[in-house]
Amino acid sequence: MIDLTKFNIIETEDTFDLIPDGNYTAIITDSEECTTKKGDGAYIKLTFQIAEGNQEGRLIWVNLNLENPNPKAVEIAHKELSNICKAVGVNDIKDKSDLHDKPMLIKVGVKKGNNGYDDQNRIKNYKRIDNGQPWKR
Repeated sequence: MIDLTKFNIIETEDTFDLIPDGNYTAIITDSEECTTKKGDGAYIKLTFQIAEGNQEGRLIWVNLNLENPNPKAVEIAHKELSNICKAVGVNDIKDKSDLHDKPMLIKVGVKKGNNGYDDQNRIKNYKRIDNGQPWKR
């Protein structure tokens, strides 16, 4: 048994560098249905993992407001989900897990922070990779 009573916390730097703008092969590794803070809508939170290159293993999250009192938010979410489905070759989605472990090309950009929030990565576009094979993790 390891004796943790002798463990001391060391000072570390808590920074996460942004993923540089660019195109990356990625897969969706997780998806979660969530309720909005106000309780008046629902969204799907998708976890994207970069699967290759010098950013391999990095994560980006996307929230799709599929149920929301704001019809524009729902429209945007439906368009984005449609683009994701096309990118992974899913023509008839039955469950959010249908999107998991299928490689796609994502275009990553940086959204400038405002109101005290830091800059953050966002996915600007999704594109199909022609092999269509499940990614081996």
